[in-house]
Amino acid sequence: MPVKRPAKARPTRGARALARDLAIDLGTANTLVYARGQGIVLNEPSVIALNSQTGDVLAMGHDAWQMIGRTPSYIVAVRPLRQGAITDFDTTQRMIRLLLQRVGVSRFNRPRVVICVPSAITAVERRAVTEAARRAGAADAQLIEQPMAAAIGAGLPIHEPMGNMVVDVGGGTSETALISLGGVVALQAVRVGSFDVDAAIQIYIRREYGIAIGEQTAEEIKIAIGSAFPTTDEFRAEVRGRELMSGLPKTIILTPEEVRKAIEEPVSTIIDSVIACLGEAPPELAQDLILQGIHLVGGGGMLKGLDIRLSKETEIPVHLVRQPLEAVVLGAGRCIESYDALKAMFMDART
Repeated sequence: MPVKRPAKARPTRGARALARDLAIDLGTANTLVYARGQGIVLNEPSVIALNSQTGDVLAMGHDAWQMIGRTPSYIVAVRPLRQGAITDFDTTQRMIRLLLQRVGVSRFNRPRVVICVPSAITAVERRAVTEAARRAGAADAQLIEQPMAAAIGAGLPIHEPMGNMVVDVGGGTSETALISLGGVVALQAVRVGSFDVDAAIQIYIRREYGIAIGEQTAEEIKIAIGSAFPTTDEFRAEVRGRELMSGLPKTIILTPEEVRKAIEEPVSTIIDSVIACLGEAPPELAQDLILQGIHLVGGGGMLKGLDIRLSKETEIPVHLVRQPLEAVVLGAGRCIESYDALKAMFMDART
């Protein structure tokens, strides 16, 4: 009687999906990962903490973000991406490898990956991103422009012969794209984003009050009382920092009007880029925008009053999408759910 061999354990459908398809929104501020069939499985700040003496990775994501400005000299908490571009290839590669490990990827199940990148990145930067992903464990890496992914994630009819305008305000870049028939008709991108808003707040408080505040404090001020246009529910905020003259801790009271004044330059730059993109729109598509409006996505798009200010300066309705932070990775997720149908949306990493 023949001996019956035990059947080999087959990977589960979820494991196969993870091994094949992941979408990564590799943002300057936050990194999100979408797994096919599961949705968003990871959302972490794009920060990694290293021991500068040994080169060991100490923390990544939320844990590393909490270390910014609070570490001894031998521990460095860094953002490997600045203004949408890789500033440190090795650190980015290590961060991507850690991300893939966190979502269950190993050397035995190398996934197919779609990465969202700013449309303004150069050919060298495109190759750097795909190479970093492959070295980190991806079997294949494709790129998709963030505004295109955001439009898909927001549920816009991008394949229709009508104008769809997306303004994606990220941590390091702001991109405005006019999309019709599955392609980008007009594009404007500036390397200004919510980090520049935070930096403007830091500079203002240092210049006007002689007080130094950290990156996290500036972000908290922006979220609490920052706005691009006056709102009805405004209030003042206490700000604690280090006085430059004495070196001692000091508390000041900051008003929303002061914050608006502080961030006027980066906000104006973002709005000017939207107006420039509108100026490139063909007349028929520009007419569509009066009915369709402009769709605002990205973490920076959540700045209070930005939609109102943008609407007043362009005379076009502006809508903040339902999930502004997740829209880009959700759009890339739809591409991996329907990979063959939407693969025409991918960028060529070689050109």
